[in-house]
Amino acid sequence: MKITAIKMLTLELPEEGSPGHLPQLSEVPNLRRIQYRGGRDPHRRPIKTPPSKPQERFLEVETDEGITGRVTSSTLDMSHVGIIRSMALGENPLHRERFYQMFQKGTRWVAVLNSTRQPGWFGDFDNCLWDIAGKAAGLPVHTLIGKVRDSFPCYVTGGDMDVEGYLDSIEKSKQFGINAYKFHTYKGGKADIPIFHKVRETVGPDYELLNDPVCSYDLREAIEVGHVMEELGFIWLEEPFHEYKLHHYQELCRELDIPVMANETLMNDIGISTQWLLQGGTDLLRANARHGTTQVLKMAHFAELYDTNIEMNAMGGLYGHIHATLGCCIDNTGFYEYNGGAEGGASGLRKAGEPWGMVNAPLIANGRLAPSDLPGWGAEWDEKRFQSLIVSED
Repeated sequence: MKITAIKMLTLELPEEGSPGHLPQLSEVPNLRRIQYRGGRDPHRRPIKTPPSKPQERFLEVETDEGITGRVTSSTLDMSHVGIIRSMALGENPLHRERFYQMFQKGTRWVAVLNSTRQPGWFGDFDNCLWDIAGKAAGLPVHTLIGKVRDSFPCYVTGGDMDVEGYLDSIEKSKQFGINAYKFHTYKGGKADIPIFHKVRETVGPDYELLNDPVCSYDLREAIEVGHVMEELGFIWLEEPFHEYKLHHYQELCRELDIPVMANETLMNDIGISTQWLLQGGTDLLRANARHGTTQVLKMAHFAELYDTNIEMNAMGGLYGHIHATLGCCIDNTGFYEYNGGAEGGASGLRKAGEPWGMVNAPLIANGRLAPSDLPGWGAEWDEKRFQSLIVSED
C-alpha cells in the first residue's frame, strides 16, 4: 500500500455564526496580589468582531488501495502539510513508527525552516495513519491497540461560576449519569475555598470533584487550597499556576498528598512532559491526541511505569471518537473530559459533529463513553453533506 495524496479540506457552513469578541484581560478583584484572567472586563466595552461562517478543517490521506484516513485537523497548517507530502507521498502508510521517529526527531531541523513548529505538530497525520491501518484490517483502532474496558467515565467541566451555577451544572449532568465535575475557577484561592465546601456539602461524599483554577493561584494559595481539597476528597488539582515555574510545582507536589497535574500547555512535548514527571514537577501527565495517537500511547506507557495516570484533555479529534477509543485502551487513565458543558446533554458530541456530516459521534450513556466498533476510528459520514460543505482543498 502507498500514500497517493495528502489533502487539507476546509468546510464551511452556509449560515453565519454569531458575532464574536476580541479577547480581553481583566484584573481579578479582592486579591493581595495582581492577577489577570481572560474574559470580558466589566469596566470596558467589548470590541465585537463581525459575524462569519463557521469553518472546520479535515486532513485526508489517500492510498492506492482506495483506503482514506480522515480526521479533524487542529495541528497542521499548509506549510506543515507540504513538509509531510515531501516525505510521505509514495510511502507505506502502515509504517507509523517510522514516520513518528522521522518527524519527532526531525522537528528541531524543521523548526529552523518554520519558526511556528512545535513538538507534536504532525499529530493529525499520525491519526490518519491509524485510521488507514484499522480500515485496511477491517478492525476498529481499539482492537489494533487492545481494549482494557468497554467504556469509561466522563466528568463535566464548565466555566467560572458562583455556587448556584456549579450546582445547577452538576444537577443537569447527573440527569445523563455523570458523577464527576471539574471546576474552572479564576477568582483566586480565598474565593474558591467556601465554594468547594458548599458544593461538597450539597453533593455528598460520593460525588467526584476536580479543580482547575487555570493559573489563577500562587504557590501559597495552591498549597492552602490543595489541603482543603484533600479534606474534601477531591481527585486532582490541575494547573494552579503557570507551567514554567518548575521549582514551585516541585514544592507543591512535595507538600500535597492529592495529585497535581501541571503540564497541560506542555502536553504536546513528550520530552518535557516526561521530564517534569521525573523531576517531581507533576504527579499526573496530560495529553491530547491532536498531537498524535502514537505519542499519547508512548506517554501512557511511560506514566504506567511510574505508577501514575495520563489524563486526556478536552473532546478530542473526530468529535470524541479518538479519545473514546484511547480511553478504553489505556489502563492508567481515569476520565473523559466532557467540556461542552452540562447543557449539551448526553448527545453533545453528536450535535457538534452533525453539522459537518458526522452522523455517529459518541453518545454518553450512564455517564460513560464507549468507542465505535466500525473500522478505523469508527466515524460514519453523510458523505454528500460533507462534500457539499468543502470550500477549499489544498
